[in-house]
Amino acid sequence: MATTVKLADHLVDDAKRVAAIEHRSVPKQIEYYYQIARTAEQNPDLSFELIRELLKSKSEEPSGEYQFD
Repeated sequence: MATTVKLADHLVDDAKRVAAIEHRSVPKQIEYYYQIARTAEQNPDLSFELIRELLKSKSEEPSGEYQFD
């Protein structure tokens, strides 16, 4: 369900700049920021880099089963 939310202009402008660089829409960029912040709050011991890698791997398509030799 989509909901309209009012945000400060400077936050939206910042999100627009980064969204263009990261090839995301502005709403997707704001969702991404939210996911990072929520994960960091819930896991204060994790580094930003690790959180970013976790979110990246979570968004990738599963590649199927792995076979170990």
